[in-house]
Amino acid sequence: MPVRTEIPVYHPDLYAASAIRDTYPHYAALRDLGPVVRLSKHKVYALPRYAECKQVLLDDDTFVSSGGVGLNPVANRVGQGTTLCSDGEEHARRRSLLAHRLTPRALRAMKDMVEQQAAAVVEAAVARRTVDAVEVATALPMSVVPDLVGWPQQGREHLLRWAGAAFDALGPFNRQAVRALPASLGMLRYARGVVRDRSVLDGSMGDDLLRASEEGRIMPAECATMMLDYLAPSLDTTISAISSALHLFATHPEQWRLLKADPGLVPKAVNEVVRYESPIRAFGRIAARDTELAGVPLAEGSRVLVLYGSANRDPLEWDDPDTFDIRRDAARQLGFGQGTHGCAGQGLARMETSAILHALLERVDRIEVTGTPEWALNNIIHCLERLPLELIPA
Repeated sequence: MPVRTEIPVYHPDLYAASAIRDTYPHYAALRDLGPVVRLSKHKVYALPRYAECKQVLLDDDTFVSSGGVGLNPVANRVGQGTTLCSDGEEHARRRSLLAHRLTPRALRAMKDMVEQQAAAVVEAAVARRTVDAVEVATALPMSVVPDLVGWPQQGREHLLRWAGAAFDALGPFNRQAVRALPASLGMLRYARGVVRDRSVLDGSMGDDLLRASEEGRIMPAECATMMLDYLAPSLDTTISAISSALHLFATHPEQWRLLKADPGLVPKAVNEVVRYESPIRAFGRIAARDTELAGVPLAEGSRVLVLYGSANRDPLEWDDPDTFDIRRDAARQLGFGQGTHGCAGQGLARMETSAILHALLERVDRIEVTGTPEWALNNIIHCLERLPLELIPA
């Protein structure tokens, strides 16, 4: 591939409030500019197309996470020692400690409980009839994830705010990130207290981590960060997916009828929801050595930005990418990442989203939007803040 001597530059701020709330025009403009685009405001190389995003995600020898995946030095320094911000053997060691919790076999053991909880959430929502989609989407992950991770009952009232802040702080050093840092650090302090007081729930992930620490397999300080590695992502991304699913099926009634007619389409529907409204906007990687990407030379230390939401709407990869179609085979969407850093909890996220959809299919004839959707202001998480809906019973 010939080397490109000039790299296109994009001047608008991808992290301005207006761009967070309406990102897709920015993604389209970036894709039109090329496979690698310099963001002038953030001194980072954005990857707006699918092929380059996937290439970087699968090459974690060249493009590393150990320098941090955020766009500001404070968050990247705080992130040191986490599973998200590690590579190679260190990353594999941390993942292996809790891998048994998220295997297909382990998830099968949870299936009945998750489905029962989903049914209860949907029954309560249908009884109210007029609901906020985000509240409905929040109920199931909040009833499953904190128990799985082992978070004590005390302090759970802060979890959603803390988890959102942990992501928000990974953006550039803008107003959003600055405002989020205290809450993000507060979550870490609380987690350290949980580990120090050994107040994790018996038989949980946190319990496994404390035992690993006692046996010398991890440092005591890693227990708190690893609990957060699984807690925050398992809440926000799943809440995003479920609320986006409710929004999409309300605004695409023909797709809801398709799913009602054939519930076997639920796995495809989950992939299409994650493709169409990717829960994570972008994470950074750092070039570990001088390299080249799509003919663009990148010096060692260059930070690239994997734009998941843009890659999943790339017309070079997807036919009619701005159309929501649950019959599409979207299994290769990048919303859960790829490669060794692929989302460890994606099996659980799929199970929860599927369980909510099945519960809705049994009990709801139509989903209708009754107010204006409000998108959350978060540098990293693409999620609705509020969406009034009416659930019309079957």
